[in-house]
Amino acid sequence: MTAPEDGSARPPVSTRAQQQWLLSLLPAFPLVLLVLRLWYLSRQDLATMLLLVQYVSPLGLVTSLTITLVWVVPAVVLLIRAFGTLLLISAPSRDDACRSLLAVITLRMPDWAVVVAVLLAAITWQMRFLPTLLMLVLLIVGLTTWLRRRDDPIVLLIMTVVVPGVLAALAYVWLGPAIVQAFRAGEVITGLLLAVPPAVAPLLSGPIPPGVARLGTHWAAVAASLVAPFAVGVLFMRAPILPNTAIEATAGALILPEAAEVITPGGEKSTENSGRGYEVWLGRLITVDDSMITLMDADGRVRFIPSSAVRSRTLCPEAEQVPSSSVYVQGWYAEDTALEWMAPKQRRTAPDPRCQGRPVRTE
Repeated sequence: MTAPEDGSARPPVSTRAQQQWLLSLLPAFPLVLLVLRLWYLSRQDLATMLLLVQYVSPLGLVTSLTITLVWVVPAVVLLIRAFGTLLLISAPSRDDACRSLLAVITLRMPDWAVVVAVLLAAITWQMRFLPTLLMLVLLIVGLTTWLRRRDDPIVLLIMTVVVPGVLAALAYVWLGPAIVQAFRAGEVITGLLLAVPPAVAPLLSGPIPPGVARLGTHWAAVAASLVAPFAVGVLFMRAPILPNTAIEATAGALILPEAAEVITPGGEKSTENSGRGYEVWLGRLITVDDSMITLMDADGRVRFIPSSAVRSRTLCPEAEQVPSSSVYVQGWYAEDTALEWMAPKQRRTAPDPRCQGRPVRTE
């Protein structure tokens, strides 16, 4: 989108100062998240945290952050564009709207960025959120038409009434059986996520009263920006950054950092093969070298196992999220994303006994 030729979109000094502060602080947010993730993983123990900082790969942290929060980026872009355009067409004047950083960012946001955000959301959002994506797209198209073609009533009618109405009708034809299934199964939230957004889109594709424009856009965006970091932090704090590993070792070979001698644990020793003297330790693998394997158990305690005592080790799958919905939309599970449909999945095999805390059976 290009700025108007009269230069009215130029932000005031206070808005430019806010933008400079935002751009300077924005790179620090991922760094703070990564540090807090290590602090959370170490159970607030400084020595353990320093050990993790020494061995945990920064690339692994960034990869985990990206995979966990990839769906957030298109949501932020689309909401900024929608709220900013609504403010621009609803404010008493362009100068009044540009007092908000939200409107300035919207004016400088290229259309291709919105298209990329829509495509990214289409493959990373769950099926039950795709009607919301359709609503946001129709909302942005309608508001942008008001901003650029306000004086053309035919174009306004087509882009703000006809197109949203037709697409909403097609959406209900496709979503209808799933909506009925959701309400019959008592999944009210899923049913509302599928049913409400297509109907709301045609009602929001236009300006709001100038008296509430700033309250409903600028201050709503400010409130969302205050809540979003905490929500994002909670999601990332539980993202795995170390491989889940099971190590089968000679019984009694474990060394605790607080112990001066080798000790034998009591809780995880196998009763089946106690005569063979093997036990399995489960946890997050920190590092492996020629002399020692460093492992963190579920309680955040660091374990050291001599490499010479290790009999075998294996990677264990992460605990899958328990499904909360039984709704399918034309054969598409409501909690699946298009990316999960396209990406190859590992074949399910018999569970490894070591991942259940039991040594491998030997004859």
